[in-house]
Amino acid sequence: MQDTSTTTVATSPDAASALPVSAPTALAQALGRASASLPVSLEEFAGALSLPVFSVLSQELAAFVEGAGVFDLGYRGQIAVGSADRVRWLNGMLTNNVQGLAEGAGNYSFVLNAQGRILGDCDAYSLADHLLVITDRSQIPALTAHFEHFIIMDDVGLEDISSTRTALGLAGPLAPQQLAALGVSLPAASTPNTLWLMQTRICGVPVQLTGGYATASPRFELWCANESVHMLWGVLLAAGAIPCGIRAAEALRVLDATPLYGIDITDRYLPQETSQTRALHFAKGCYLGQEIVERIRSRGAVHRRLAQFTLSTEPAALPLELTAAGESAAAGRITSTALYNGTRYGLGVARGELIDRQPTLDYPGGTASLVTHSPLARLASQTS
Repeated sequence: MQDTSTTTVATSPDAASALPVSAPTALAQALGRASASLPVSLEEFAGALSLPVFSVLSQELAAFVEGAGVFDLGYRGQIAVGSADRVRWLNGMLTNNVQGLAEGAGNYSFVLNAQGRILGDCDAYSLADHLLVITDRSQIPALTAHFEHFIIMDDVGLEDISSTRTALGLAGPLAPQQLAALGVSLPAASTPNTLWLMQTRICGVPVQLTGGYATASPRFELWCANESVHMLWGVLLAAGAIPCGIRAAEALRVLDATPLYGIDITDRYLPQETSQTRALHFAKGCYLGQEIVERIRSRGAVHRRLAQFTLSTEPAALPLELTAAGESAAAGRITSTALYNGTRYGLGVARGELIDRQPTLDYPGGTASLVTHSPLARLASQTS
């Protein structure tokens, strides 16, 4: 198979509509100012324009798998949630337990409607005087409107603080060593599925550093002021990190079987159908959509689920509709793919009872086989 990128960054007609966004990320702007021209055209992703590749896609992905790669996270944004009722109120809006977070701790959550459908996803952190919600910029307008609708008699303030700060990602088995070499003392291993946030400085640049969720390849988010991102980028490159584009970062996401909201999961789906149990807390008390989530849990009725597949041929386009021999109903769809070591992997939602019974499904021109062992399992064992 060719190392093409057309199916690595997913597209889907089910993606939630959002306001058109054409602004380059702070890093893309800084790199553009620093050189006569950027090496490639910018590409829109999750609400911002960024660099799709810096060199060769397969080499950039190898950096994530074998070394350390630094990439643009300028498509991520932050919402500050403040005032006296912030903890109780946000706990009632998210599927995970915000009320139990210690200062500097965080977790991953879904935002649901009353019917239990997923309206978005986010990381939420508890800080000294506010809560911090981090999500893709493409989700911020809709989530902010949804949040504001449910601030009724609550003392809660919301502020989109994305315009003044941006983020870089650092991922790979050597990423922790590179941060240590830059003088960063990382927190001790956190509780599974718990995130952490700390304030630090890297070569004099104030950085808000997050990490913690255990994936096959260790990864961190480094938040800084827009005007500092070019310097921070240069420091990480000098430390040995390989510059990587959003296509390589997306490929790593697919290999980790992590869904992207708006592509792999949308408002068509219920939380348990995403296979992201880390987003759910079943003992936290009431929240919007909880009744549906609890009903699914008590009945064990999950009719479809997110799964990873290997594809026998290059798909012509995404989404890729899956069918099963002898079945007239749709079996599922592949919405993201990535090429790794000559194999094309796909990520999508399929009917659970069908793939349990028949782990090979058909698509136009090929077959999709259920993955039972992560393609990055060896890496996970080395970094655990």
